[in-house]
Amino acid sequence: MADAKKEAPADKSFPASAATRIPFAVALAALAGCADSIGFLEFSQLFMSFMSGNTTRFGVAVANQDWENVARVASTIIVFCFGAFLGTLLAALFGRWRLAALLVIEAALLGLGLLMPWGTFAYPLHAYPIVLALGLQNAILQDEGGRSLALTYVTGAVVRFGTGLANLMLGTVASSFWIQAPLWAGLSSGAVLGGILQIHYGERAFLFPAALAAILALVALVLTLAKPGSPLVAGHSPAPDAAPTAKPVARPVT
Repeated sequence: MADAKKEAPADKSFPASAATRIPFAVALAALAGCADSIGFLEFSQLFMSFMSGNTTRFGVAVANQDWENVARVASTIIVFCFGAFLGTLLAALFGRWRLAALLVIEAALLGLGLLMPWGTFAYPLHAYPIVLALGLQNAILQDEGGRSLALTYVTGAVVRFGTGLANLMLGTVASSFWIQAPLWAGLSSGAVLGGILQIHYGERAFLFPAALAAILALVALVLTLAKPGSPLVAGHSPAPDAAPTAKPVARPVT
C-alpha cells in the first residue's frame, strides 16, 4: 500500500508575505548593528545587542574579580533577556497588530535612552532602554517555521547560512535559508554606519536608529490600517518560538 502523502507543514511566518517580512528584517538588522556599534563606542565596549560578546566579557570579568564589570555586563544581559520575554508576550497580545505595535514601542524605547540618567559604570541606566528595545525586536518577525528571526546578532545568521549551503547540496534546504546573507549584510552595514555616526555625534547618534524604528513603525501602521487582512501584515502565526501545536495568535482578517 502506498504511503499517504504527508501534508505540507503550515507556514507560520509573520508577516506571511516575504515582500514585507524580508525588507523589514534587513532594515531591523541594520538598526541593531547601528545601535550596537554606537553603544560599543559610547559605553566602553559594552554590547547593546550582541549577548555572546557580553557573555565572554562577563566570564573574563569574573575571572579577574572585576565586580563592577560583572554587574555592568550581567545587568545588560538580564535587560536584553527581559526584552525578548516582554516582546514575545506582547506579540501574543497584539496578534495581527504585532508589527506596528512592537515597532512603536521599540522606537519609543530607543528615544527614551537619550532621556535617561547615565547611572554608574556598573549600572549604565542610559543604555538599558536601548538594550530592552533590541531584545524586544527579536519577537517582531518569524520565519516559515514560527521561529523568531535573528535580527540583533550575526552568529545565528552565519551558522544558518553555512548549514543552509550544506542542506542546499543535500536537497533539503529550508526556504528561508537565503535571507541569512542579507541579514548579515544589513547588520554589518548598520555597524559601520553606527561607528561613523558615533564618531561625529556622540550619544546623539542613537537618534538615527530611533528615527529608523519610528519610520518602520509608521509604515507598518499604515499597512495594517489600509490592508488589515493582507499577508503583508498578517499571517497564521503562533507566538514566536512556540510549540508546533500552538494555536495562532496572528491571523488574517476574513
